[in-house]
Amino acid sequence: MPRILVVDDDAAILKLVSVILSRAGHEVRTSTHPVEALDLLKVFTPDLVISDVVMPYMTGLEFLEKIRANDQLAGLPFMLLSSHAERGDVRRGMNLGADDYLPKPFTPQDLTGAIDARLRRAGLSQQNENQMQAKGLGTAQVIWKGSTVTWVSRKALELFFYLLEHKEVTSWEAAEALWPEKDEARASSLFHTTLHRLRRSLSNESVVSTNRRYALASDLNPEYDVQRFELLAAQAEQGSLGLEELRELVAQYGHYLPGTDSPWADDVRARLEQKQLTLLGIAARAATAAGRDRDAAQFHQRALAIDPMSEHDWQGLAKALDTIGDPRARLAAQREAWWAVDLD
Repeated sequence: MPRILVVDDDAAILKLVSVILSRAGHEVRTSTHPVEALDLLKVFTPDLVISDVVMPYMTGLEFLEKIRANDQLAGLPFMLLSSHAERGDVRRGMNLGADDYLPKPFTPQDLTGAIDARLRRAGLSQQNENQMQAKGLGTAQVIWKGSTVTWVSRKALELFFYLLEHKEVTSWEAAEALWPEKDEARASSLFHTTLHRLRRSLSNESVVSTNRRYALASDLNPEYDVQRFELLAAQAEQGSLGLEELRELVAQYGHYLPGTDSPWADDVRARLEQKQLTLLGIAARAATAAGRDRDAAQFHQRALAIDPMSEHDWQGLAKALDTIGDPRARLAAQREAWWAVDLD
């Protein structure tokens, strides 16, 4: 699934482009400000950047210069969006290293056609189609060779994620984790049946066994959203991420493998929930330090939606709301949750 970053100060254009590209099968991130986009690029590496030319504070051309001057980002394919009046800017953009431009107004076909052509020229389409993606945060989905895997059974999908989490297991360890209520013989039988279904869903070589231990084949090497989330969480705890990076990171969190009720999945959920609470605390402190009290209130509220007994977050929420003059500070001080009302 090709990943695309779109930067435009016009919220309507951002929404339109995001809808068109998402429907076309792309993973899309958006930003209304190039400075925020540069922060986002520290945690999200797209296959293509699309940017408007005329924006306040930093133009699309200045944004392009920043990207081309960064050794780690210099090779990113970059496309400019321009109106007829900005054609001179486009010429300067091409001289600065832009790969392509798309004139406004454009149709959905114009947009997707230009992007597909650019990705093909960059040799990225096939690469992304072959990359396996395992998504467990807020969903339960595996994408392989450009398509969503159709699982023979729900338990086969669960076994896949169990192997992804535990790397290498015995048949008994897997059977006990996925069917804890069954006796040993029945659980073992269910494991082997589910293993057969997993292989049918992917390939016969997708799971290898050595000395009665089972693991996903090394050549699959899936991109696992949980692994990325925890890696970035560790960086956040070390103080390496800025506020916009933290905002992007906490937005990645979701209920792990919805619809799965095995104890091992509950253990993963508890682990990730604690990570998210830690991240929200870091983000709230960063927002407060930056004078972004409304953002701090939102982070505290999200933490309370997970742990309504957190006294620290109640205090932080009440203080942040009081600072911005929000009358709901009184409700927060009284520990009343109004979560049906958006802070915006």
